[in-house]
Amino acid sequence: MALWLGFALLTAAAIFAVLWPLSRPGKVRSGSDAEVYRDQLDEIARDSAAGLIGPSEAEAARVEVSRRLIAAKDAEQIAAPVNPAHSLWRRRTLAIVALVFVPLMAGTVYLLHGSPQLPAEPLAARMEQAHKNGSVAAMVARVETHLDRNPNDVRGWEVLAPIYISLGRYDDAVRARRNALRYGGETADRQADLGEAMVAAENGIVTVDAKKAFERALTLDPDDAKSQFYIGLAAKQDGDSAKAAKLWQAMLDKAPAGTAWVPTVQQALAKLKGGSPTAQANPQPGAPPIAGNAAPSEQEMAAASQMAPAQRDEMIRSMVARLADRLKTDGADVDGWVRLVRAYVVLGERDKAAAAIVDARRALGSDPDKVRRIDDLAKGLGLNG
Repeated sequence: MALWLGFALLTAAAIFAVLWPLSRPGKVRSGSDAEVYRDQLDEIARDSAAGLIGPSEAEAARVEVSRRLIAAKDAEQIAAPVNPAHSLWRRRTLAIVALVFVPLMAGTVYLLHGSPQLPAEPLAARMEQAHKNGSVAAMVARVETHLDRNPNDVRGWEVLAPIYISLGRYDDAVRARRNALRYGGETADRQADLGEAMVAAENGIVTVDAKKAFERALTLDPDDAKSQFYIGLAAKQDGDSAKAAKLWQAMLDKAPAGTAWVPTVQQALAKLKGGSPTAQANPQPGAPPIAGNAAPSEQEMAAASQMAPAQRDEMIRSMVARLADRLKTDGADVDGWVRLVRAYVVLGERDKAAAAIVDARRALGSDPDKVRRIDDLAKGLGLNG
């Protein structure tokens, strides 16, 4: 109801703006300019006869007034007489157009292109409903179109980033987080969210850039739990398990009862203390396995679930070793090299990861694009070699 009342007021204002000039009468000139100039000539003659002005001044005045008189007579001959009846008819026609056609046209356009019966719904609610209806892809496409036209819509980027992650579109998630940071300003949450998206894009590896984002978040908010967790994960991946355990234990000691992230940190800490080198807390759903084509079979997975940590460690290492052996004979598989380097980093064997970078560059030397990808990987993981 309020919407229609607003439309009515806007329409009335538009009509008033049209009718106001029509209601004002035109200015009517009283008398004639030519008659005025004739009176001035008579006055000059009287003043000259009375001796009020000299003969030269009187002659100059008569010449100037005569010139203006001639100009006024020419203007009267050119100007067309105004028909009052015709002018009144034109004003009435414009008034009818304003009163009838302006509201009619406005209402028609709105009914054709507007949605008067569509209730208001926030973007987040529409995204949630899209999940329920199975139309996520279509909704994401519409939101992307909206953001192309309105890139400064910070809320849109923040809503879209988690959807990208759930769809496995990690690079798009990183881009969305960067845009939210650019257009919304820097906060600890936005820096932490950016780092988290980078970790997801790198298959659970805390890269140098991701670590910088978490460190910046902690500068803005030393108590940011997400950044503290990932800084601990970075320490673990760098082989400093003692530092990771200390950071995570400190988080648990300060956490209020019922904190949502406590089970995740407890699980990561338990795996760390249990000695499982493959334990990496990765809260991102749908992240691909680090071993790629070297992933175990169903029988191996079933057997691994019954293994002790040491046996499971040996099994994982054997899988990585098989991948390394395959790459010795098929060195053109750049994806395989990427998986191998990341696997070594997760296992805490950064020396082997650096050596794999050197081997990959040597094997892929004839393909500059693949070498560039390996270089980017080494830079992102902070590896030298």
